[in-house]
Amino acid sequence: MTAQVTRLRQQVPLLVWLVLVWMLLWGTFSWANLLSGTVIALVITTLLPLPSVETTGRFRPLAALRFLGRFLVDLLVSSVEVSWLAFRPGRHRSAIITVQLRTDSDLLLTVIAEALSLVPGSLVLDLDREHSVMAIHLVQVRDLEHVERQRANVLGMEDRVVRAFGSAADIARLDEPGTTTPETEGTERMSQR
Repeated sequence: MTAQVTRLRQQVPLLVWLVLVWMLLWGTFSWANLLSGTVIALVITTLLPLPSVETTGRFRPLAALRFLGRFLVDLLVSSVEVSWLAFRPGRHRSAIITVQLRTDSDLLLTVIAEALSLVPGSLVLDLDREHSVMAIHLVQVRDLEHVERQRANVLGMEDRVVRAFGSAADIARLDEPGTTTPETEGTERMSQR
């Protein structure tokens, strides 16, 4: 009985969201739309159940504001840089780097990957969940020092996400000595375009 109650508690926000989307698609509120949206939401969640996501973390508002502020700055700066690249004549160097992350939470890894992919100039290509290794394509790199700065930026993003949404154990793992990205031979490939 407890497993069913837990599953229902996890499904309620999804059901409410699906009904809300249904109502917005129709553009008018009516009892028929509410009822049909509820039925469709129940059918969708029954036929296509989502796997449960462990949410052991907690929301920390100040850390979330820090994450959001830095994310918006990164978004603005990289948008200008990518715009400049589009209009600048000549070739530029791109790279694929790997970064060893310190968190192993699926939810936090997803948030980190989404945040990195939303910033122009970087795209997450692969995420090895088992080893918490992320492969990232960078549109513009100047030299190996720039690659290392970008790797440090990824770890900084991880730090802000974990401190905003992670559990106490996730935060403790960030603060452990020796948990920075190891220097690994062949973890970056640069190309000239």
